[in-house]
Amino acid sequence: MVWCPFPDEEEARRVAGVLLDEGLIACANILPGIISLYVWNGERGEAREVGLLAKTNESLGQQTITRLGQLHSYQSPAIIGWKADEVGPATRDWLGSLTGTGLA
Repeated sequence: MVWCPFPDEEEARRVAGVLLDEGLIACANILPGIISLYVWNGERGEAREVGLLAKTNESLGQQTITRLGQLHSYQSPAIIGWKADEVGPATRDWLGSLTGTGLA
């Protein structure tokens, strides 16, 4: 799983489309209406953002994170990836088949 906020839905859709087309992810969930409270460069800030949750295989995780950073408009986007401890067999097989890597 890879999580990343975006400034708007248009950019999240565009980046998700590229990741799908390149076979790095099998699915992207775009979550609108996020309010982000943060500290950046010593300053506290707030922004309305859109979240992107991408589903991929463990073997493609780092490559997906790297590519996401290349495509993102933020200078230093917050990109977080993690491995799912448990995955249903159908989901595992689906992710593997769509990303061309066999089992998730």
